Amino acid sequence: MKLLTPILFALIASPALAAEGPFVSLRNTNFIVLLAFILFVGILLYMKVPGKLGAMLDARAAAIKAELDEAKALREEAKAILASYERKSKEMMEQSERIVSAAKSEAQAAAAQAKEDLKTSIARRLAAAEERIASAEAGAIREVRERAVDVAVAAASSVLSKQFAAEGAAASIDEAIDQVATKLH
Repeated sequence: MKLLTPILFALIASPALAAEGPFVSLRNTNFIVLLAFILFVGILLYMKVPGKLGAMLDARAAAIKAELDEAKALREEAKAILASYERKSKEMMEQSERIVSAAKSEAQAAAAQAKEDLKTSIARRLAAAEERIASAEAGAIREVRERAVDVAVAAASSVLSKQFAAEGAAASIDEAIDQVATKLH
């Protein structure tokens, strides 16, 4: 019903029924409008306006197609640049990881070397301390021996002085001191 109603109104309102008198007459406005319209369409066709409109539309379509192609090319170029930067970023991350790993291994090697150097230094200091202790011990033993010799000489001289006369005692003391001195040194 909706489709039938506009068709019915179009048939009822035909141009022939709107004007009075014969249709093909210069006094009929509908006929004049029809002639003007046909003349207008004829001028448009003579001037090749539909071809020019088609050419303009084709040119516009070609320009749009060129812009789309350029946009696609730019998009592909942007994708390539993005992939390049991502690849470079990945390479830089790998390089930084290698640098950090190398730095860690160098730090561990330096720490191990420092430990070895510390152990060596401690061993040298211990050896030097033991050497000083041994030297001090040898000095103390030598000093004790010298004291013992001095005490023994003093005791022997007192014993001998009581037993011998003054002249004989002096000679035997000197002789004993010389013997002790030669044996110790």
